[in-house]
Amino acid sequence: MAAGYADILRAPHAARLLAGTLLGRLPNATGHIAIVLFTRAEGGSYTLAGALAAVYGLATAVGQPLLGRAVDLHGQPRVQLPAALVSACGMALLAAVGTGSLLLAYTAVAVAGLFTPPLEGGLRALWPGILGREDRVHRAYAMDAVAQEVMFTVGPLLVTLLVSLWSPAAALLVINALGLLGALSVVLSEPSRTWRSAPREAHWLGALRSPGLLALLAAFLFVGLALGSITVAGVAYADDHGRQSVYGWLMAALGLGALVGGVLYGARQWAGPPERRLRIITALLALGYLPLVLTPGVAAMTALAALAGVFLAPAIACAFIVVDRHAPRGTVTEAFSWLVTTFGVGAALGTAVAGPAVELGGTPWSFAVAAAGGFAALLVLTATQGVLAAPAREAVLPAPDGAAGTGAAQIDRNGAVQPGFSSGREA
Repeated sequence: MAAGYADILRAPHAARLLAGTLLGRLPNATGHIAIVLFTRAEGGSYTLAGALAAVYGLATAVGQPLLGRAVDLHGQPRVQLPAALVSACGMALLAAVGTGSLLLAYTAVAVAGLFTPPLEGGLRALWPGILGREDRVHRAYAMDAVAQEVMFTVGPLLVTLLVSLWSPAAALLVINALGLLGALSVVLSEPSRTWRSAPREAHWLGALRSPGLLALLAAFLFVGLALGSITVAGVAYADDHGRQSVYGWLMAALGLGALVGGVLYGARQWAGPPERRLRIITALLALGYLPLVLTPGVAAMTALAALAGVFLAPAIACAFIVVDRHAPRGTVTEAFSWLVTTFGVGAALGTAVAGPAVELGGTPWSFAVAAAGGFAALLVLTATQGVLAAPAREAVLPAPDGAAGTGAAQIDRNGAVQPGFSSGREA
């Protein structure tokens, strides 16, 4: 298990890019949590906290595909670093003005979300050029999902620690400063500086002209809704038990469960089409959210949260493969950014719905929103399985030994560019 991940991390630039992207994504991963805690500390209601987090998520959803397309057209450094700087300034504005002026508060979170750099899509565009073989790229997707869950485990604890030691405003500033440093590390690396997208067909829809990709995005909108609702539901549960630290433990338990699930998922090669596998994983994910509605004591609830997270990283890793199979050529960063967008829109809907759900029906209702989101995602995947069964490209044959690296394209023994990678580096 460990040997497979170690093989990937030994590839040139891989460890730096993974670590830098992980750190650079910290603001986006914890931003909604920090916004909710900041708003509550300022005396705002659950509805206001959910609304601000929703605006942040929606703005991120709008910005990610636009910035992703810009990356495909102009390269990573020219887009990623300026975007990270502007996004950090938006969060700094929120920390400075608070919620006294709603116009400024909404503007600040909108700017922070809109300019969130598409580091996730950027990293997944770089993996084929660094690793070469399809099996290594798929394992890197799983490792990426595992690393993301490390961030989702540590991130909430870091935010709550910063809130406890200093203030919610300090938490906003620190996590965004760290994110800026992570983005800087990525864009200064050689693979990021030299990467170029594959040639693409000019089309105003870009990646969205793929029916299979649209089906996947529709499903993951509801996965995002489930995760977004848990953000607010967890705060309500912590308030019910009179300890703010409980929220951090619940979020960390979700991340820890996903980490374990992702490690186990990436440790083996899976047979059969990933689209079918994704339906099974999503069904298990939905079932995992159901027991949270019981809202038992803190210890039992933390254990249930860990169980609920087990199938999240495998679902994300499998979705990465499906995106790569269905994205039109030359739209890799944009396609992966659309996946981030659906999460953002779904999370925004989840936070917006869960806030009123808490106030109308109590904490169990907000956890019921998460379970409903999981089953809705399963329903979409089941209804669209015919579309998903016809990928835009067949899977890539393994590259020969020595083909991996940071060259301009992945080449076979006959000197022909291999078909299949949506993230080729041809000019």
